[in-house]
Amino acid sequence: MAVEPEAEKEKSGKGGGLRESLFLLVCGVVVALLLQVFVFQSFHIPSESMENTLLVGDRVVVNKLHGDSERGDLVVFKSWNNEDTIKRVIAVGGDTVKCCDAKKRITINGVPLEEGSYLHPDDFPSGESFEKVVPKGRLWVMGDHRTASADSRAQEERLGDGTVSESDVIGRAVAIYWPFSRATVLTRPESFLKVR
Repeated sequence: MAVEPEAEKEKSGKGGGLRESLFLLVCGVVVALLLQVFVFQSFHIPSESMENTLLVGDRVVVNKLHGDSERGDLVVFKSWNNEDTIKRVIAVGGDTVKCCDAKKRITINGVPLEEGSYLHPDDFPSGESFEKVVPKGRLWVMGDHRTASADSRAQEERLGDGTVSESDVIGRAVAIYWPFSRATVLTRPESFLKVR
């Protein structure tokens, strides 16, 4: 039996390591693509409609396996003009959302929202009055910078409904990851927990 020369052993060892590295690289790319398609997505904030929670240029991670949207969630959805948009869910199917009570607050099912933790500091709950019973399977969404947001209020005037279908929701924004100086986890404001 012939003994394989040292040079041949080295050559086959290098080739095996290269093949293994390429295999691992391809697997990593496939896993990353699958996560992007089915689990997580990156979303770029294009406008000031969600200030000061989200600033123009922020990048957020969107969880596509979020389940049903809840009041207070920041959701990315296919908007009325078929573009990906991000807004805050104010009311869900079956809720009555109204603006405004005697203290100029939005109410959901008669419960006033304390929006100080996320509403833009130079803004107010709404410039126009409205009252809407949100149909089942739909959402009433608003920007945190109300005077700079074309949201359910504007679309109600234009299209007669203003709500967003749950099926148009791509996912829930869970964190800001860029710029690093603003990196944070996005949570649901406590004021929504009082609504029943």
